[in-house]
Amino acid sequence: MSVDSDEPDWSLAPPGWNWTAQDEDGRWFWYRMEPKPGIGGGIWRANSRAQVFARQGKPNREWYETMRHRES
Repeated sequence: MSVDSDEPDWSLAPPGWNWTAQDEDGRWFWYRMEPKPGIGGGIWRANSRAQVFARQGKPNREWYETMRHRES
């Protein structure tokens, strides 16, 4: 699994938002619940109230390997 240098800094995550993942276009999001890959590919999905933009990174063809859970 590759580690993306664009990965957001956990210290900037809102409290209780314990997941992050990157879409194929490079956008990273924080999630309150575990996201799932979108049906059409290229994106992660969660309830819209459980997803917030974190940062813009470089496009990533291996987006499906980017989901992370905050370490305890």
